[in-house]
Amino acid sequence: MKLDKLKQRLHQDRPTVTINLQIPEDVLKDLQEIAPKLGFSNYQALIRAYIGQGLRVDWEKLENNALSSLIESLRKHGVTDDIISAAIADIKQF
Repeated sequence: MKLDKLKQRLHQDRPTVTINLQIPEDVLKDLQEIAPKLGFSNYQALIRAYIGQGLRVDWEKLENNALSSLIESLRKHGVTDDIISAAIADIKQF
């Protein structure tokens, strides 16, 4: 996930939307039981944390996949590995 997008997600005053979500009773009971053991005030906070973690993992996978595709395309177009490595090093500095 891009750093600026991640920084925005850390702000507590972001607008929210209420949704309704149906989940099995046994899953809800498990969430209610495990939430305080993990330091969460309630199961809703745990659900939000799980969603946030999953989103970050998926964004990272998608961004890495896009980067891999770009690197392969650059190689097909004759860009050397040295140039590609230098460009990646430049990006990782940010």
